[in-house]
Amino acid sequence: MRSSKAVAAEEDALNRAAVAAPNQQATGRRKATGNIRAWLVVSDSGRSYLEEVGKHSIMKRTGLPARDLRVLDPQLSYPSTILGRERAIVINLEHIKAVITATEVLVPNSRDPLVAPFVQDLQARVSSSSYGAPQRAVAEFDGVDTDVTAKDVSTSKTQLDSPRLALDAYDNGTTKVLPFEFRALEACLESACRLLESETLTLEQEAYPALDELTSKISTLNLERVRQIKSRLVAISGRVQKVRDELEHLLDDDMDMAEMYLSEKLALQRVGETSLRVDIGNVELEMDDDRDEDAKSETESNTGGLGGFKLNIEELEMLLEAYFVQIDGTLNKLSTLREYVDDTEDYINIMLDEKQNQLLQMGVMLSTATLVVTAGVVVVGIFGMNITIDLFNMPTYHQFWETTGGTVGGCIILYILAICWGKKSGLLQ
Repeated sequence: MRSSKAVAAEEDALNRAAVAAPNQQATGRRKATGNIRAWLVVSDSGRSYLEEVGKHSIMKRTGLPARDLRVLDPQLSYPSTILGRERAIVINLEHIKAVITATEVLVPNSRDPLVAPFVQDLQARVSSSSYGAPQRAVAEFDGVDTDVTAKDVSTSKTQLDSPRLALDAYDNGTTKVLPFEFRALEACLESACRLLESETLTLEQEAYPALDELTSKISTLNLERVRQIKSRLVAISGRVQKVRDELEHLLDDDMDMAEMYLSEKLALQRVGETSLRVDIGNVELEMDDDRDEDAKSETESNTGGLGGFKLNIEELEMLLEAYFVQIDGTLNKLSTLREYVDDTEDYINIMLDEKQNQLLQMGVMLSTATLVVTAGVVVVGIFGMNITIDLFNMPTYHQFWETTGGTVGGCIILYILAICWGKKSGLLQ
């Protein structure tokens, strides 16, 4: 039999385990919900709603790796970036952080006051009635199902084996509109460019008067204002340059632009799946079991043809070029302002050099005057010595004034001669 101490120790251990279990469960729930964040979801119909989802759910929903989601982390400082992926586009432009898919836009920082106008613009763009053509085209792709009869299989297969025909049905609808992802991308670019343009105009309105005032009056207050303006100019120029470089990089890389055609890739994927189902039904109706491998290789070749289809990127290229020109114009304004600041600095330096030269000339003149006065002091010192000469024994004192006048006049003549020599030699103006 166990002792009473062993029984008591076992009961104590069980009680501690019972108390610790709820705490461990609560800790597990906190860890599970630690990565959950409120995302604003804007669908392709223009409807928006808040949805609390975790990081892994977003990764599964958009097909993005974790390193791409770090770009959207508000606690980390990443430069402006536009990433085109297989199923989504990652946008990090100034205050705009978003994940764009073929059917929705996910915005993590929807509570930011600067993001509210962007969300309204995005809803206005995607909720227009004319933006239904891409969805109708995709619906037409989905309309080809496996209920096709053997008689219609060849016709359907011919249409589905041609990606160009499928995309022509998508592009050549009754109304030519941009795909959803491009409309969302355009809203992001427009919001970022508008913000940078607004900050540039504000800086120009403050900079030019401050620089003009500095040229008219050099003071500590004016110099401090110009210093702050120059710091802001450097910061804004760096941000604008980064956005411009990102757009230029996209325009130079056709593969990156092709990755951004999410709606067309989704349509091609659905066409490929439907074509695969039709081919399998045709194989089951007309082919025997000995030719199953040949039919499978044929369907794989059809799918490979869809995957290797090269999209026409002219539409996206024109969109990016329009905003590239706009951001390049903003950068030119900042460059002009920077040149004006540099010119003002050069002018101020010239003025300061002129003042310094004047001070040096004044120092030379004062030094010359000091030297001449010192010569007069020497004469006075000689006469002030305790010696006996005939001049002190004369009954009249007019000799005193003659001596004094002669000393002062001699000092003045020496000073004038020194100044004339300095101007003749070019040391003084």
